[in-house]
Order: sequence, then C-alpha cells, then structure tokens
Amino acid sequence: MKKNNPKAKKAKNTGPRLYNRAKKIIPGGTMLLSKRPEMFAPDIWPSYFSKAKGIDVWDLDGVRYKDFSIMGIGTNILGYGRDEVDQAVIETVRSGNMSTLNCPEEVYLAEELIKMNPWSSMVRFARTGGEANSISIRIARAATGKDKIAICGYHGWHDWYLSANLAKDKSLDGHLLPGLEPLGVPRGLSGTSIPFNYGDIDALAKIVESNELAAVKMEVCRSTNPDINFLKEVRSITKKHNIVLIFDECTSGFRECYGGIYKKTGVEPDLVMYGKTLGNGYGITAVVGIDDVMSSAEKTFISSTFWTERIGPSAALKTLEIMKKEKPWIFINQQAKKVRRNLLKIAKKNNLDLTLGGLPVLTNFSINHPEWLKIKTYITQEALKNQMLISNSFYISSLHNDEALQQYFEFMESIFQDISNHLSETEFHGNLHGNIAHSGFQRLN
Repeated sequence: MKKNNPKAKKAKNTGPRLYNRAKKIIPGGTMLLSKRPEMFAPDIWPSYFSKAKGIDVWDLDGVRYKDFSIMGIGTNILGYGRDEVDQAVIETVRSGNMSTLNCPEEVYLAEELIKMNPWSSMVRFARTGGEANSISIRIARAATGKDKIAICGYHGWHDWYLSANLAKDKSLDGHLLPGLEPLGVPRGLSGTSIPFNYGDIDALAKIVESNELAAVKMEVCRSTNPDINFLKEVRSITKKHNIVLIFDECTSGFRECYGGIYKKTGVEPDLVMYGKTLGNGYGITAVVGIDDVMSSAEKTFISSTFWTERIGPSAALKTLEIMKKEKPWIFINQQAKKVRRNLLKIAKKNNLDLTLGGLPVLTNFSINHPEWLKIKTYITQEALKNQMLISNSFYISSLHNDEALQQYFEFMESIFQDISNHLSETEFHGNLHGNIAHSGFQRLN
C-alpha cells in the first residue's frame, strides 16, 4: 500500500480530538457542512488550522499540508493570506472597523461593481452567499408583487430555497447537495420555490405557464460549460413575462473572466450576485442589479448591523485591484486543463473508470465502483500521511503552479496504482483508519 512520507510529523490528533468536543456543543459539529471532517476522512481529518499561507495549511499540531482540496470552499483564488489583501485589512483594523458612521469603502466598491456590469445601476452588500441569495429574492418579490421562484442550482440554506423540498423531499437532489431535509421550514412555503434542471427549457416554460413567478434564479453553469442558447431562451421567457432574472455567480464569479461567467455568454440578467472569491477569504458578498428592480430594496426591510463593517469591502477592493492586474482566471484555467488531462491519463493507465465533473477550475472526480466512498476516504487518508489535503475535489488557485501540480500528480499516480491493484478485492475498509466519508447531507450520529 502507499508508503508514508518519512518527513511527516507523528500525529498528535489534536484536531480530531477537538472536533469530538465540538460535536457535543456545536450542532452539526461545524458552521459549514462542507468543512465537516465526515465529508473527507472521519476520525483522522485534521479538522482545524492554526495557520494558512499560499497553498499551505498548518494543523493544530504544526503539521504543514499542501492544499489540493477545496481551498477554503473556493474563497481563496489568490491563495491564502495574500499579502496585499491582508495589508489592506490590517490598515482597516488599525483605522477602526466599525463606527456609528458608515464606511466609505462600500461606496467605492459599489461603483467598481457597477463599472464591471455597465447594464446595472445599484448594489447591496452582505457577508455570505446565503444572505445575498435571500436579499435578491426579497428584492425580486418586492419589485414584482409576486411570490413564486423558479430555481436552477444551489442557492444556500435559507427557508425560501429549502422550501422546494417541502412538496417533494428530493426536489433539490440534483442541485449540488442531495438529502437536504426541510425541517424547520414553514409548510406554508410549499410550492413557492420550484426547481428545474439546467438545459431543460421546456420544464421552465411549463413552470412559467402555470405559476406567477417573481424571479428565475439560476447558476449560469456549475457542472458543464454554459449553454448559451439555453440562457438566451431563459432571458427571452423572463422578459416576455416580466420575471426578474437572477444569476448566482457566488461560486463561479471571477474564475473565467472579470465579473462572472455570464459575461462570456452575452446574456445579461436583472440581478447578479458575487461571493466567495470577491474578498479572497474575507466575508463580502454583493447583489448588483438594474434600478427598476434594486430600488425596491428601499421599500422593504433589508438591514443588518455587520453588513456595515469595513473589513469586507476593504478586502474586496484590494482583491479586485489585484485581479484586474493579474487576471488569475487565465492561469487557473490553464492549470485546470492540466489537472483534468492528467487525472484522466493516470486513471486510464491504471484501468480505472474515472468521471470528471464541475467547472474545470473547480474539478471533482469519482471512480465508478460500488466501493467509491471507501476509495475516496482511502485517497484522503493516504494523502494526509504525505502531508497533503486531497479529496475528490480540487479548487485551483493562482498559486497552484507546475511544481505544486507535479507533487499532486505523483501522489495521484501512486494512489491510483494502489487502488487498481486492490480494486478486485472490493474491500478497502480493512485499510481505513476510521469511518467512511459521507456523501451529501447526513445528520451526525
């Protein structure tokens, strides 16, 4: 089986032990489902970090890992701890992050986002993607006087979205996370959010015909390249029926161009949302839109104390400045092609049936085998022994250079060969040091 890195420090398991404490006092164990150790390698995942810089992450025992995984769930497109962004934040902290008065940076950032989207004229800020999604829905409903929403993609945890699973508990299974239970969501919201599948214009047309829609909210793409003809048809239908079209670029924004993948399609929405990469790890999200719709935010109550803090806008301004200058999306897409090409090559060499998914820069893979979750857990387990954070998703940053990728490829070559040699046994559990990773949403025991 895979040999350990002789330079690796002997694990003290401080992180896993702390996580066991956390599960007793924090419902769900973590604040974000995607960061649960159960999603990677239960019982041995480091769980917590003491430091992060570039593509390196140090755990609570001082062990240093290369991050070839989800890079802060896709927040750090410029790598962890980008000096210029951190310095802007430090200066903000020294000057004061909060006061009775408003921070001027929110005006400067709004102007930059409007300049980025010349069809738009107004902006509202929040600090999380879920908040931005909910804000956009409230604005669309206020602007149209209608309630129902047609959705395509993943848009967060709030009631308006999870209500899609009230009528049919698997309605959202094809929209990123299967198994989401609408417990705690008012039954009265049933039927107010109606899912449709990407590319299925007939399904959307039927929804529009039988419902008074306030908005169509969708990701421009998630697992495939944008379908421009489909997006044009969506735009045509929404204009014809005076429905607000909302593009959710919280995940995809700034990964293929400056401002979002929608800009490559020629299709302009009424509202667009940004998050994750906007502040390179600092909390800031935005809803950008046309005046006729956005002005409705003045008529309904949308307000939060910590939307007025100064760190988020300061980080975003510096991040956008760097991105305009360096155009990181060019490099990360070049690297993404290498990752996908080499994964397929290595898999084929080892007679593994590999499937790739996601945007190239947010690549995920799976091996088509009944024991896939065991195999996935085993990959992560062995990567940890070699001081790498690896799962079946690789979110590429501008610091994943060729040297880093070579390290990744060498490990994947070795582990795929190892898996291939033992695949016929269909028994990886005996080689695991803990439980098997979860898939989708599962409640903790």
